Amino acid sequence: MGGVGENLGVVAALVRTSFLISAVYADSARDHGLTPQQGQLLCALMSRPYRMSELGTTMRLAKSSLTELVDRTAQRGLVERESDPSDGRVVRVALTEQGVSTAEVFYAETCARVAQVPGGLSAGERGVLAALLGRVVGDNGVGAVFPDWDQDVHRPA
Repeated sequence: MGGVGENLGVVAALVRTSFLISAVYADSARDHGLTPQQGQLLCALMSRPYRMSELGTTMRLAKSSLTELVDRTAQRGLVERESDPSDGRVVRVALTEQGVSTAEVFYAETCARVAQVPGGLSAGERGVLAALLGRVVGDNGVGAVFPDWDQDVHRPA
């Protein structure tokens, strides 16, 4: 069932790649005592606090699912709700100090694991893959839940 140099159609290749990346991500989350969605939440909040409505749109979660996720993650001391400085009636979600350190370690280790997935490709092939996948996510309006490792100025040398 599949081997080196296997030719797949685009649908099969995308679905199988999705499963592969999801498994790598889930393993990394589990190793950090997180659920995959908690890992996504922490990574999304690395850049800035989000209003609940923005976070729901970014993570593509229904309000009730997002509320449960934020509640569970807040109970662990990794995120907190705060008033939006521009509108005190609006709630934002932000990383706590513990959340920042957990997110940074989880992010770095997860990126390193995901970076190994296309390890058999040349630098040029990885560039083509990144460009094509970038177009696919852009064309489909996928928000930046996970900061761009390749463009991250904090990336370890």
